[in-house]
Amino acid sequence: MTEISRLSNGITVVMETMPYLKSAAFGVWVRAGSANEEADNNGVAHMIEHMMFKGTTSRSARQIADETARIGGNINAFTSKECTSYYATVLSEHLDKAIDIISDMLINSVIDEKDLKKEKGVIIEEIDMYEDSPEDLSHELLQQRIWKDHPLGYYISRTKKTVRRATRDQIVSFMDNYYTGNNIIISVAGNFNPAETLGFIEDKFGAIRDKSQNAANAPAKPGYHKVFCRKEKDIEQLHMNMAFDCISYLSQERYVLSVFNSILGGSINSRLFQKIRESSGLTYSIYSYGSSYKDTGLLHIYAAMNPSQYHTVMMKILKIVNELRKKGITKEELAMAKEQIKTDLILGSESVKNRMNANGKSMLHRGRIVTLEELIEGIDNVSLENVKYFAERYLDVENSSLSLVGNIKEHNLKAVI
Repeated sequence: MTEISRLSNGITVVMETMPYLKSAAFGVWVRAGSANEEADNNGVAHMIEHMMFKGTTSRSARQIADETARIGGNINAFTSKECTSYYATVLSEHLDKAIDIISDMLINSVIDEKDLKKEKGVIIEEIDMYEDSPEDLSHELLQQRIWKDHPLGYYISRTKKTVRRATRDQIVSFMDNYYTGNNIIISVAGNFNPAETLGFIEDKFGAIRDKSQNAANAPAKPGYHKVFCRKEKDIEQLHMNMAFDCISYLSQERYVLSVFNSILGGSINSRLFQKIRESSGLTYSIYSYGSSYKDTGLLHIYAAMNPSQYHTVMMKILKIVNELRKKGITKEELAMAKEQIKTDLILGSESVKNRMNANGKSMLHRGRIVTLEELIEGIDNVSLENVKYFAERYLDVENSSLSLVGNIKEHNLKAVI
């Protein structure tokens, strides 16, 4: 059973009870990420996420870690382009403690200057980690260039230079603008008493202001720009990422995208995987995926290969894309894709963490709960004609973008599209 309530300061609370379990998941979703930043404070949303774990007026960073360990729970967080989330998964008997710790972090964090200086070093290490991952780099290069100067193209972790320049005032100002009741969704799922938990959440989170006096304007809608970008890296494989202008997560075609992506490259029986990896042995890793946002989105194809195979792989990818546009898919492919997606949805719904995440995202993005039954119905309603139309409309090779990471100059690699 799912209930939706509002705290006195406007925070929306969605609670789904699963009394047959012995665990619970709790999450705070803040409608603020790198897409809400400006050039001079890029990376501040991610830095806030880090600093929330560095100590409060009543708990040191070590105490936060120790108290979390004592309840055997897992308290963590992530920052994306359009939101930041703080969450915990615990046994039901420890839910109140997890709520208490996270509320203390979000409301009473000290954001000490010395801790900030040390954490900058940690974030720089994180940036280096992503720089050492050509798979991630090929994706981020495209996102940055395609969205050009729009905040949606900003790196979530920002650059080393901007990390070093970040100030405590930037952190406090961003939190004042976005960490407010009208921007926060709280999601709880599992075995708990709804009335008691709601009262406890009100007690712990009621001190957050309802809205900011200096609320920033929403960023303008981003525009897609066709690009070809390269990053020289002395590595054995070439990493390629191809992107098509696609749909937002609010689009009515989102169910078609799920089915189409599964058939294109989102599963081991997909066309990309079977024809290029299994039948031809040209790559170890090849897949497709969507990255959708409030106002726009992309459909990606990623592959890693020996540079000598680049042109062959690209020709095979383009052939698969053109076949999908001209001929569509088969009834068998449609049936298998639907069954795979529905199985993933149903199995995922049996996890308290997945239910908490799904409800939190649903309220954050759509202002309502999208039920499992609605999701399954949406998938079931996708037709062969829907998929063919989707391919014709969005798989526009002439307008696609491409990024390459690897020894590009050595092999004289160029855009094939």
